[in-house]
Amino acid sequence: MSAITLNNGVTIPQIGYGVFQIPPADAQRMTEAALAVGYRHIDTAAGYQNEEGVGSGVISSGIPRDEIFVTTKLWNADQGYEKALAAYETSRKKLGLDYIDLYLIHFPVPQKRLYAETWKALEKLYAEGAVRAIGVSNFKFPYLDRLLAGADVIPAVHQIEVHPTYQQAELDALTRTHGIAVEAYSPLGRGADLTAPIIVEIAERVGASPAQVIMKWHLDRGRVVLPKSASVDRLTENLRVDAIELTESDLTAIETLEEGLRTGEDIETFDIPNR
Repeated sequence: MSAITLNNGVTIPQIGYGVFQIPPADAQRMTEAALAVGYRHIDTAAGYQNEEGVGSGVISSGIPRDEIFVTTKLWNADQGYEKALAAYETSRKKLGLDYIDLYLIHFPVPQKRLYAETWKALEKLYAEGAVRAIGVSNFKFPYLDRLLAGADVIPAVHQIEVHPTYQQAELDALTRTHGIAVEAYSPLGRGADLTAPIIVEIAERVGASPAQVIMKWHLDRGRVVLPKSASVDRLTENLRVDAIELTESDLTAIETLEEGLRTGEDIETFDIPNR
């Protein structure tokens, strides 16, 4: 599987399996299935409430721990220095792992004004070796800039919604300017982008599925991609993209599909209530 090297030297598989909306009861089974077909990067979050199942799937897979890259994210209600440190330990125990590969602040929650303080907690975890890399998710321009202004450790990853009809090109570019890798969640636009005529035409011409074309576009543009599916067949399809060849004209054509069609939450107002 293709991989990229983060700004701290850690290698991350470029395709990961996202378990957003995978029910807790199914998380172990689907994690095991993803690992069985070749995934080596699993992305979960405290807010998904399925960390236990993910961890059980990682452990029961029989694959050496150092061959699997596990990401989880801080629950919004746990922002703040001490609360973040405690929340990390809760997630680690739920996962049943000795360490977490990548730990992210899930949302900036700007109304709480705690993300800079929270980042200091993640820096402590990183310095202690509790996590191999730290990063953020859903940080728009002002929040990313403010965090960077006081950071001792530059985030290794910025996870944001990116797909053909919602590319966030300016935020993507700003992120890369700081040497931060871009991870794309909802990379297929939750399925809505699969029927775009440009995508369908390219897929027919190169002998691939529309989903594979979009996945390959992300990879060719250097992003880490986190497709989600409850279907093992689709999981396998999304992973098998190495042989697909897209031209620069194909990539540019896909980028004309930008419409500003966000499918996720508005980070200016989104919060997760206390558990």
